[in-house]
Amino acid sequence: MRIVLGVSGGIAAYKAVEVCRRLVDAGHHVTPVLTEAARRFVGAATFSALASDPVPEGIWEPFEGRIAHTGLGRAADLVVVAPATADLLARYAAGMADDLLTATLLATGAPVVVCPAMHTEMWEHPAVAENLATLRRRGVRVVPPESGRLAGGDEGTGRMAEPGTIVAAVLAVLDASSGEARRGDLSGRRVVVSAGGTREAIDPVRVITNRSSGKQGHAVAEAAADRGAKVTLVTASALPAPSGVDTVRVESAAEMEAAIDAAARDADVVVMAAAVADFRPKAASDQKVHGVPELVLEPTPDILAGLAARRRPGQVLVGFAAETEDAVGRAGRKLERKGVDLLVVNDVSAPGVGFEHDTNEVTILGSDGGRINVPLGSKRLVADAVLDAVAARLRGGSTAGADTETGDTGESR
Repeated sequence: MRIVLGVSGGIAAYKAVEVCRRLVDAGHHVTPVLTEAARRFVGAATFSALASDPVPEGIWEPFEGRIAHTGLGRAADLVVVAPATADLLARYAAGMADDLLTATLLATGAPVVVCPAMHTEMWEHPAVAENLATLRRRGVRVVPPESGRLAGGDEGTGRMAEPGTIVAAVLAVLDASSGEARRGDLSGRRVVVSAGGTREAIDPVRVITNRSSGKQGHAVAEAAADRGAKVTLVTASALPAPSGVDTVRVESAAEMEAAIDAAARDADVVVMAAAVADFRPKAASDQKVHGVPELVLEPTPDILAGLAARRRPGQVLVGFAAETEDAVGRAGRKLERKGVDLLVVNDVSAPGVGFEHDTNEVTILGSDGGRINVPLGSKRLVADAVLDAVAARLRGGSTAGADTETGDTGESR
């Protein structure tokens, strides 16, 4: 894929070098476009050495024998801007085209991803919020900034997302745009997705939890919305809510069970990607426990089995399983025990798989005996593979045959 990497003038421009390297390593053709302000922070020679093309000189100079901005815009499969300063966002939202980067943004029909970076006061300013809202309405994907150390030693929200997060977002958009045949195949369907690891209170300070980040569940919710579904995401994760998704925030297994049960009553599809804690303290203390607590544990609600017992006719139910040994064998037994249509299993002991990673590798097992192997790729790629199997079930089809290859772990029971 051909990617235009726009870099505007912020201190986070140094991180864009790593974004460039990772995209090239992933096999993509990267053309870096730097604003004049960006060149004050990082040299064009650095990007020219790492990217697929040298940095274009500017809007007045041809690029590969063509008008630079139209040539770049038309050839791009995706444009990502990292960092996207408050100034760049304002000019893009206003439709200005006074340099090569903004002109390319207006000249492209490809998906656009922007990665804001600025001081907290700027990030919280209403003008910036309105500009981002305008861009989102136009279909621009936003990778939100993080909290942490900012330029000048300040602390707060506005720090550009890390390169790995940005690259994962780019790969997810590319995965989605390459699957146009899927677009709309869930139109009119109601889909409920759970995500994240629940937290079971020991006292007001301590909890029992697990390593789930919620990234896979959020990717499923986003993919389902992109395919036309009305999506409710019940999440125990602190990740930002995907665009166009109704989001319910929960903490404990009990809260998740109540929210899922309410949302699932009229749902066509329920995807339990959450990592629900298996046990919780039988009695949580209302005061901080000093010394070593003596914990008496009890099982948390078996949300997946309860859904299977109460589901309405035609509803497709998907479970997830995180394993570290004999993953497919254990998942097969869980599939039968839970009574679900599809069970997605991953071996979280494998490199780059499951918890907290931006990538995943899974096997999708069907109650009809089918099996789909999804090789290591972005969590959005995995999400679309799961929803492909769901869509087939909704059409009355079956899971693909044994060992079929396609291009987070889930509930740990």
